[in-house]
Amino acid sequence: MRDLRVLEHHHDDDTAMTPPRLIILALSVLMVVGLALAALSFPAGDARLATLAMAALPQSGVLNPVTAVLLNYRGYDTLLEVAVLLLAILGIWAVAPQARIWIRRPDTPVLAAFVQLLLPLMVVVAGYLLWLGADEPGGAFQGGAVLGALGVLWVAAAVWLSNARRGNLLRPLLGIGLAAFITAAVALLLARGSLLEYPSGQAKTIILIIEGAALFSIGATLTLLFVGGFPRRSDAP
Repeated sequence: MRDLRVLEHHHDDDTAMTPPRLIILALSVLMVVGLALAALSFPAGDARLATLAMAALPQSGVLNPVTAVLLNYRGYDTLLEVAVLLLAILGIWAVAPQARIWIRRPDTPVLAAFVQLLLPLMVVVAGYLLWLGADEPGGAFQGGAVLGALGVLWVAAAVWLSNARRGNLLRPLLGIGLAAFITAAVALLLARGSLLEYPSGQAKTIILIIEGAALFSIGATLTLLFVGGFPRRSDAP
């Protein structure tokens, strides 16, 4: 009974709200309240930003307003989003250099054959979504999600692990999207004196190049986020 009381005492200490936790909780509540008040303070029916965005659409290089906002009007924000994805996987590797799950080849070849049949189809769908994003809903994030799903299937079927060198291809893929974004920003800064301000004649080409690179980075990142580290192979159950 004494041991039980000691355990209960330790449990109460662990669940008690310490001053740092109370401060974090109070700051979180204040932030949520502040964001709610800011959202409620917007005047109803104010479409000024939407009007300006649609008016500048012909000069943005694309016909889809969402893509124009993400890659042209607020390209800084999208660049940071791509950087956050890279930082997320680097953080996982810092905590778990290898995957927490063991990858082994399935007992039946059906899954591996099915994944290999899906490979060209899913790659075509990802490319189609990328190209479609210039005029209709789509883009690098949607296409990257398709490639990420393909990567998950590859890992589940242990298709790509038949050659260990294939894993090394993921490392440059993870950074190619951010590298393309930064290269475009620096090139535009040197050529035009401003960051991510595309010339109207080449805007669509530059956007497609950036999105094409980000497509592969997003797919590789989503795959490794699912695995929880760099995949490893084992014949053990």
